[in-house]
Amino acid sequence: MRRTIALAVAAVALAGCGMLPGQQGGGGEERQSQAASDDQATPAPKEAQEQQTAPAQQGQVIASREAKVGAGDMFGKARVEITALKRQGRTVSLNWTVTATDGKVNVHNGLGTAPLDFTVSGVSLIDPVNAKRYRVARNGTGEDAECVCSGTQGQFLESGEASTLYAVFAAPPADVTKVNVEMPTIGVFTDVPIS
Repeated sequence: MRRTIALAVAAVALAGCGMLPGQQGGGGEERQSQAASDDQATPAPKEAQEQQTAPAQQGQVIASREAKVGAGDMFGKARVEITALKRQGRTVSLNWTVTATDGKVNVHNGLGTAPLDFTVSGVSLIDPVNAKRYRVARNGTGEDAECVCSGTQGQFLESGEASTLYAVFAAPPADVTKVNVEMPTIGVFTDVPIS
């Protein structure tokens, strides 16, 4: 009898948190089901690749430049195309593609804020009207806070290969309709329109 009551109390507690299968509205079910299906259906290397993929993009190229891209002793030529800079409430999402055009392009560790930062956290928006720099958003505070952006670990592009990347920032004031986008090892894109 005690075991039945204890199980019933545990079930009620888990249901309140949204952790029981079939429960609606808690959010835990989605994470639990997704984690279970990821563990069963997707091998780890593919999972790491999916984390580096940007959200689906809309639109066309709004800014482009050719650059020597790389880090260390690995440099190649690449075409970098910004495909979206979209305001969504209090944030702005930046999407771009790096396409290797000549040689091997190292995206692996050239866009982060530190040598072993395998993300695009070093990318920033510059508001020339208000003389302000916007850094990539973080999912918390302190040294464990991860950027809300693409990971780049293992991305070494051969000629013709491309990588689609993204980063999220706090939005500039509503009256700012264009910003400059600064990317380490690539350069600055000026007057990129915010949609």
